[in-house]
Amino acid sequence: MFPLSLFHRKKPAAAPSVLISAERQQHRDFSLLRQDETAQQLYRQLRYAVPIIDAALSKIIRLTGSYSVIASDPSVQKQLDAFVQQIPCDFSSQGLQSFTDRFLDSLLTCGNALGELLVDSRRRYITGLHCAEPDLVCLKPGKSGRAFFLRMTDGSPEERPLPHPERLLFCALHPPAGQIYGVSVLHGIPALCSILLRIYECIGQNYDRIGNIRYAVTYHPSNDPTERAYTTERVKAIAKEWAAGMRDSSSGEVRDFICAGDVDIKVIGAENPLLDTEIPVRQLLEQIVSKLSIPPFLLGLNWSSTERMSTQQADILTSELEYYRRLLTPVIQQICTAFLRTIGSTAEISVEWDTINLQDETEQALARLHTAQAMQIEQNLQKN
Repeated sequence: MFPLSLFHRKKPAAAPSVLISAERQQHRDFSLLRQDETAQQLYRQLRYAVPIIDAALSKIIRLTGSYSVIASDPSVQKQLDAFVQQIPCDFSSQGLQSFTDRFLDSLLTCGNALGELLVDSRRRYITGLHCAEPDLVCLKPGKSGRAFFLRMTDGSPEERPLPHPERLLFCALHPPAGQIYGVSVLHGIPALCSILLRIYECIGQNYDRIGNIRYAVTYHPSNDPTERAYTTERVKAIAKEWAAGMRDSSSGEVRDFICAGDVDIKVIGAENPLLDTEIPVRQLLEQIVSKLSIPPFLLGLNWSSTERMSTQQADILTSELEYYRRLLTPVIQQICTAFLRTIGSTAEISVEWDTINLQDETEQALARLHTAQAMQIEQNLQKN
């Protein structure tokens, strides 16, 4: 069974008085500003261009944690566990956890997630799971619920209804009122990222122009007519020896530059230090991190924060992870319920998630210990 089988400026001339002119190149190939990209392509470009965004989303997926699927009928629990652990996912991984991780990745990045149950039409058995691009289908309200339509890849406005919508898994993140499609967590970030990337590009250009030290060697001939007559030959000799000295210095050999006459040597750009970009870059990163609801210390950002502030940030992240879990739970139940129906079971499904924060589990254990100690003390007092 193949996945989603139906988705088949003009440059001015140099002035005559300038001996050597350096062209200032500006590479502004910002793929984030291309107008022909869809929203999903734009958000994926963001994850590629700004590594901190990709790191934040990857941490959210991992911190969401794992889960256990429990059937109301204990007799089918063994078969259900084997299905959860061994079901193929996109022919490259195995297990329901792998599918939900990819499903959540698409949900966070694109604002929508689309999956499919791969069913053997003859045996009526689920053979695998597939996580597809959400923009492959168009979702519209129908008479009996949601209706899925296939979008044509050739750009034509024609839409073909899909015959088995019950096999599709769709989830939307933060859908606006009256809307079907959700909104990505990266919504609003592209404008900030374009500024951030422009700053980084300028830093690279400045280091190309200033960081790699270049020298301006100027020869000032005296008023002696004899010396002025040989100015060109002396300039060529100085240039030759200077180039030889630079080549030898690159191999570790130190050579002194000795010449007769008035020769001035300066470092180009030494009086123009690089701009300090720490404050604007941090302001942009603060906006991005606040949008992703990730504590800065989880991303390796050493920003000043107190212990109480870190605890509050962890609590905010925990509430975000709980929200993502509530979105994934119906999808997991739909998949496992479909499996149980294929084996003839009418059992119900419940999903039990692991504890998000080990610190919370430790505090609960300490609370139970203190309660047990208090009860023991009360019992000893009653005996006495």
